[in-house]
Amino acid sequence: MNEFGSYFRKRREERRQSDRRFSLRQVATRAGIEPSYLSKVERGEEAPPSERTICALAEDLGEDPDLLLALGGKVSRDLQLAILRRPQLFAQLIRELNDLPDHAVLRLVREVRDGAW
Repeated sequence: MNEFGSYFRKRREERRQSDRRFSLRQVATRAGIEPSYLSKVERGEEAPPSERTICALAEDLGEDPDLLLALGGKVSRDLQLAILRRPQLFAQLIRELNDLPDHAVLRLVREVRDGAW
């Protein structure tokens, strides 16, 4: 089973335990895809869906779309465009951040967000 499919199935089934609206059929219908396709994705028989569909599934389950996209081996279009504007700088930044502990990355994100740099 692929990471996306197994993670999504686990989260959907957790939600279904307390809310029947999270059956495979109902989630697929709300996301605009066939239940049989979603079933195959969850079992790892099909590749993860498109960015748009992953975002719809994430919204329906209350999941972070960036997490689901990453599990599906995808990057959102807005991030792709940001990277394409400055590919060398973003490549260097990502490589440097890769070795930092989570707390250091979170601190950096907060500083950039709050304009403290």
